[in-house]
Amino acid sequence: MDLFLDVLLVVTSLLLVLLVLLHRAKGGGLSSLFGGGVQSSLSGSTVVEKNLDRITIFTAVVWLIAILGVGFEIKYS
Repeated sequence: MDLFLDVLLVVTSLLLVLLVLLHRAKGGGLSSLFGGGVQSSLSGSTVVEKNLDRITIFTAVVWLIAILGVGFEIKYS
């Protein structure tokens, strides 16, 4: 179980970083500081963006569960 949680944590961490970097900048954050806020936003979100949001949230939940699992394993072993 220890090895499974460690591997799951590493994989979800890398996947979460990749998914966050794939998101399009909405402006108002650090991206606008470097000239990203000049882009015009298209009308609404596309299906791809919505699916990317869902996959990112699911990966974040799995990452959180893996963090809690590792924490409980450390505490009770």
